[in-house]
Amino acid sequence: MSYDSEQLRYDSGHFPQARRGHPSRALPTLLALLVGLLAGGLILRYLVPAPGAVPQGPLHDPTAVEREVVPSSAPDSDEVEAIELFRKVKPSVVNVDTIALVRRLDMRVQEQQAGTGSGFVWDDQGRIVTNFHVIQSALQNNLTVRVVLADRTVWDARIIGVAPNYDLAVIQIAAPKEKLKPITVGTSKDLEVGRKVFAIGNPYALSLTMTTGIVSALDREIESPGDRPIAGVIQTDAAINPGNSGGPLLDKNGRLVGVNTAIASPSGGNVGIGFAIPVDTVNPVVTELIQRGRILQPDLGIRLVDLRRLRRAGFPRGVMIDFVDPKGSAAQAGLRGLRTDPQTGDLLPGDLILKVDGQSVNSNPEFANALAARKVGDTLKLIIERDEVQSEIPVTVGGV
Repeated sequence: MSYDSEQLRYDSGHFPQARRGHPSRALPTLLALLVGLLAGGLILRYLVPAPGAVPQGPLHDPTAVEREVVPSSAPDSDEVEAIELFRKVKPSVVNVDTIALVRRLDMRVQEQQAGTGSGFVWDDQGRIVTNFHVIQSALQNNLTVRVVLADRTVWDARIIGVAPNYDLAVIQIAAPKEKLKPITVGTSKDLEVGRKVFAIGNPYALSLTMTTGIVSALDREIESPGDRPIAGVIQTDAAINPGNSGGPLLDKNGRLVGVNTAIASPSGGNVGIGFAIPVDTVNPVVTELIQRGRILQPDLGIRLVDLRRLRRAGFPRGVMIDFVDPKGSAAQAGLRGLRTDPQTGDLLPGDLILKVDGQSVNSNPEFANALAARKVGDTLKLIIERDEVQSEIPVTVGGV
């Protein structure tokens, strides 16, 4: 028996029907489906327990009493350590908010929070340390910086100084000394991977949140808001989230060992990789900001020859000094720039700097980065070439 080429038509909710007067192809399929459903129902009957009977009787029991409470055991040593640390450091941690004035639809002006972060009390003069990026928008848009102390009193702050290359800032409030509890400052030079650390801050504006973890790694490098690398950064798995920025990272004794500044996360939330600026960097930077409001940039008092001009002149490596400031540290070390031969009038080459502290420098940016990694007062050992003779010249780093 054969079928013609007529196409089957599909109606919603029905199988295609065979032409009248011919056997249906769908019937065996339908029978197989029914058998399968029946078998599946039998299997489910034995695999899935049947629901119990619905309780009968009244819904409420007036004689019900509260469950007996099982007493808590005493906190263990780790818990006692964390509890005592939080009690000790909590008064030193603050909210740092930026406040904007916005005009409503009814034309009235009201305050609106533009950003939030954390900070901590540095001294009894009301100085607060936080991240530069926490108050950056206040500088750029003339917003109000506001501090909320642990006792929930609110104080407007003024900006004392900022260090974008270290992501640090110092602000100040006019709170009385009895409300200020300066944080205890420790050191980061003796930190080891595996040491326990605690973070206290205001993640997602949830004030005075404490998390704990360990030092996961040391000597990390992250990019600062000033587009300069921050070296020696502490990596921790203590939960750090948006709003923790500027808050303290503490050791088990409650001493400041770092300032929480960034997280590495594809989602913007904590994934166990947080970074803190080490306190051995924070301490001198904050002190300098308090002293003069800014950080002196490392400087030798020299200007370099344009690199393309230098290479065209036949110097295939190093960087050459163009000009030496008579008042700068390079002049005091005896370095020379381009000069004119008094007899012939020819232009004489300046000192060619080949290495800085043993590292070759072959471009002006390489020299600038090597200098930026030093601090004012450090001594650099320069390998220079003068009149085809190489020598080592120690130079003290100045500041501008």
